[in-house]
Amino acid sequence: MTKLSVNINKIATLRNARGGNVPDLLKVATDIQNFGGQGITIHPRPDERHIRYQDARDLKAIVHTEYNIEGNPQHNFIDLVLECKPTQVTLVPDAIGAITSSAGWDTLKNQSYLSEVIREFQRNGIRTSIFVDPVLEMIEGAKKTGTERIELYTEAFAHEYDLGNKNGIDPYVKAAELANELGLGINAGHDLSLDNIQFFKQNIPGLLEVSIGHALISEALYLGLDNVVNMYLQKLK
Repeated sequence: MTKLSVNINKIATLRNARGGNVPDLLKVATDIQNFGGQGITIHPRPDERHIRYQDARDLKAIVHTEYNIEGNPQHNFIDLVLECKPTQVTLVPDAIGAITSSAGWDTLKNQSYLSEVIREFQRNGIRTSIFVDPVLEMIEGAKKTGTERIELYTEAFAHEYDLGNKNGIDPYVKAAELANELGLGINAGHDLSLDNIQFFKQNIPGLLEVSIGHALISEALYLGLDNVVNMYLQKLK
């Protein structure tokens, strides 16, 4: 079964909009795990506009499933990850001030840099994953960095699926097949939702984990968090 890691950035956004501690990020993380979620993902950014660095530290004591911290491996982020020692760090090339992630790594141009950062995390017992587009050359480049996993950037798939074009899955299938051949674990995320997750799961061989936040939290507003988590789990079986 593919694991579901729930990204709780949007909970932090809602909390920060009013100040204080409502909704309680730590309670939400606890509840998601109690509801069956198999991981918690956060993506702190330098301006701390949603997840704060202190949240990452506080969550360490709360997350008893898989703890995944995403972000651009700049100095402050690297220090935070080494302090928190999550289960997994996912390296994402988002620019400072970016609203959301918009592309995967160029694993060829950034191979030396990524390799150095990945070795440091691995020396500290932290599993690594790098955010990549479904481009075969980028998958091959990812292998050369020494990472254990890749996370397929799925925005393009989700867009095509919404248009009714199921062939939009094809580059992801080819990327996953190559990753499997190379011995890379496969994660996926970005714009996956209840509408498209089952089709994606059924077509991607060896899909280990999906990280879903914006869609899941939005759907939970209508359906209830407990229901949404378990609806994802059912679709991922």
